Amino acid sequence: MPQMTSTTSTPKQISSAKQDALTMGLVGLAHGTSHFFHLLLPPLFPFLALDFGLTYTELGLLVTVFFVVSGVGQAASGFLVDRTGARPVLFAALACFALAALATAVAPGYLGLMCAAALAGLGNAPFHPADFTILNQRVSSARLGHAFSVHGIAGNLGWASAPLFLTGITAATGSWRIAAACAFVVAVVVWLVLWFHRDSIDDRPAQADTGSHPSQAASQPNVAEHPLAFLRLPAVYLCFAFFFWSTCALSAIQGFASPALFMMYALPLSVGAWMVSGYMVSSALGMVVGGFLVSKLDRANKLITPGLLASALLLFMVASVNMPGWLAACVTAMAGLGAGLAGPSRDMLVKQAAPVGATGRVYGTVYSGLDLGFALAAPVFGYLLDRGMDRSVFYGSALALTLGVVSAALVTRASRPRPGKTARA
Repeated sequence: MPQMTSTTSTPKQISSAKQDALTMGLVGLAHGTSHFFHLLLPPLFPFLALDFGLTYTELGLLVTVFFVVSGVGQAASGFLVDRTGARPVLFAALACFALAALATAVAPGYLGLMCAAALAGLGNAPFHPADFTILNQRVSSARLGHAFSVHGIAGNLGWASAPLFLTGITAATGSWRIAAACAFVVAVVVWLVLWFHRDSIDDRPAQADTGSHPSQAASQPNVAEHPLAFLRLPAVYLCFAFFFWSTCALSAIQGFASPALFMMYALPLSVGAWMVSGYMVSSALGMVVGGFLVSKLDRANKLITPGLLASALLLFMVASVNMPGWLAACVTAMAGLGAGLAGPSRDMLVKQAAPVGATGRVYGTVYSGLDLGFALAAPVFGYLLDRGMDRSVFYGSALALTLGVVSAALVTRASRPRPGKTARA
């Protein structure tokens, strides 16, 4: 594989396996919490629709508010992380989640829910640039593929647990407001855990080393370039497109697959919640395998293409083949396996596109494609459901995943420098 001097990792601290594992676990816990709060509101949609008389289009706009705030904030927070360090930004983000849960619990109506969505989006904004900056700085290169795998698995477990947690407490107590209050407790507990282990997520020592490392000084003449120099790289925009399309599919499954299956097969919403959780658990299992395989392959795209195409095929089958409702739910859940297999490769794809010293900025910019995908897909799929086009949720997901495969292939081509030339930021 051709050497890409613009994508070599910054020098890391010499770290033991135990230290690496602790850092992976803490960052994974934070990432899982951020994904949990992605779904602070969507699992409660049926209850919110009933109590406040809202349509699915209006509920989809709550998701749009979340991800518009998150997307704009994520691109900006990448610069903040590169400038101030990841750890303080991470603590502020968790505090925003706690406030979002409280705002949900006391929301008097639609405007209150909008405020809660905005607070949760603000909290979500810094997570990817902060998480990946910590992992790239503190975890040894030999374990970085596993770190990406743990990061992705934790996020999917956060997604998987949120519907069960929120709908379960709502069913047990008869109040979605109590469920939101319990989510506040989750955010506070995670904040405290990270605070007591804050030394293991401190990226400052590694940052201090990067300026004086001789090999870096010799091979990186672009360190004094403009902070926006990385935007000249085509791979950054292609990674953005890849995240956008793959997230459009995920948004459809998380927010609208359950009511779509209810409309198609009269499948109870409670079963639909289990289906969404099953999709996330399957995705987490795929990430376990993907984390071991990605370090053995010369191109990350070798896992992304078969993984996403397999998921697209299964979702297409749900929409096009007449099957029992329980089987449709199982097939939808199984589709998460292929998406998860591609997860660690996806993160490695971004790493290959990131110049030295711009990790936070690149991850922040690229992952804002994830936010844009959620922001635009949610009202579109909500609109289609309001008009009885239930199967379009699955057709649309399959199409979006296929477009994601095309984007990933273009990223691989753009990230490979031409023979005899050195990639620059």
